Amino acid sequence: MTASDDISSMSFEQALKELEDIVGKLESESTPLEESIQLFERGNELKLRCETTLKAAEEKVQIIEHAGGKPVALHDMKLQ
Repeated sequence: MTASDDISSMSFEQALKELEDIVGKLESESTPLEESIQLFERGNELKLRCETTLKAAEEKVQIIEHAGGKPVALHDMKLQ
């Protein structure tokens, strides 16, 4: 399993938590340069995962809002 596969299976909350941890490490200024670059790359992938998941959630909300009170079968929709 690659790092990208690992991220693609994460929930929004898991990805956000790891991203927050990475930001904390990068802000500490005690992380060596090479590790900082690796953390930045991982953080960027996590950010994209969070953005994708949020976009999918926003689309679901829009569908619900546009249904005008009619039942919507959300179980057929999958969050990214």
